[in-house]
Amino acid sequence: MEHCFSLHKAPSLSSFLPSLGPRVFIPSNSPSDFALSRRRSLRTGFTSTPFNGRKAPSVKASAGASHCDFSSLNAPLEPKSAPGKFLSGVLQNQRQFFHFAAADELKRLSDDRDAAVARMFVSLDSDEACLHRRIAQLKEQECQAAVEDVMYMLIFYKFSDLRVPLVPKLSRCMYNCRLEIWPSKDWELESIHSIEVLEVVRDHISAVIGLRADSSVTDNWATTEIQQLHLGRLYAASILYGYFLKSASSRHQLERCLTLVHQKRLNHRNSLQFLDLLPCGIKSLVLGRFSDVQSVPLGQGPGRQEKDLEELRCYVMGFDPETLQRCAKPRSKEAAHLIERHSCALFGDEQTGIPQTDEVIRTSFSSLKRLVLEAVAFGSFLWDIEEYVDTVYKLKDN
Repeated sequence: MEHCFSLHKAPSLSSFLPSLGPRVFIPSNSPSDFALSRRRSLRTGFTSTPFNGRKAPSVKASAGASHCDFSSLNAPLEPKSAPGKFLSGVLQNQRQFFHFAAADELKRLSDDRDAAVARMFVSLDSDEACLHRRIAQLKEQECQAAVEDVMYMLIFYKFSDLRVPLVPKLSRCMYNCRLEIWPSKDWELESIHSIEVLEVVRDHISAVIGLRADSSVTDNWATTEIQQLHLGRLYAASILYGYFLKSASSRHQLERCLTLVHQKRLNHRNSLQFLDLLPCGIKSLVLGRFSDVQSVPLGQGPGRQEKDLEELRCYVMGFDPETLQRCAKPRSKEAAHLIERHSCALFGDEQTGIPQTDEVIRTSFSSLKRLVLEAVAFGSFLWDIEEYVDTVYKLKDN
């Protein structure tokens, strides 16, 4: 069964740190068996390395008689900055200290940028004002490139926790314009979402590639044709969709909690007002009887309020244009730029990094679903990472 489709309304895809050499991350409270690792340098390339003594998962993209086998540390976007390369080495060789190392790098980048800005303000009335202003600008650019790499490695760590490797550069995987990606890892990529969010994600998959959630194995492995540029736009749009769903679902949960708290306080206040109206003797009797009754948790009683709350799908459809844009737009310039860099690295030409505009790819619906699920997960992880990084290193508003 052959299919052909194209996408028209998806949005288009719109480093400079010197290498400081390999380093070893040494935590302040390191275990005794960590001493040996202090004597060796970390590798900074993206080569295959076991995770905690286990064999690293791999993704294989195959096409006909030829195939490419990629390790889990072969990401499409290779870090260019020293902090990014350093964290890739920590992830390979000292995985248990990865989050400590990432926090340390973010703090150092924040201190370096703040120090450069402070020197610029101190020298405003001196002859070196122009020099320090230029230094601060260069430091800002340097730190932005570095923090994007740190964010990318934090996202990469989340994928590795799921034992789901990122799909490598497609230009290395296609043979005669044919692409297949396996294993699909659908279950792992769907497991990060709540039931409500997963239903919306499945609706998205059905809308963009025409594959229903209850599709048969035959439907999943049916082939289709799509232009590589359209596939790149679909991937980038799905990243933004995953980012939007994470933002909207978090907002939804917050409003539900506030609604429940308000309802609980309102019920408590109404009860107190009712008791104040009772005669003194009856009030004592009522309070004495109710003190022996076990309270029923809010939301578990027969008249619970949660059943009246909107489901996520209806909640999102009720957004006004301004709220919709605010939830769908990355909050920081670093996040927006990282989406563009990752998408171009995945779909771009090996030399130029520019996506091919007219090349048509033949692939299965299962492979398309794998790409869309990965993109949605990438956007969801990006929302979490952006929020965390902004608490340590102040990101630039987008």
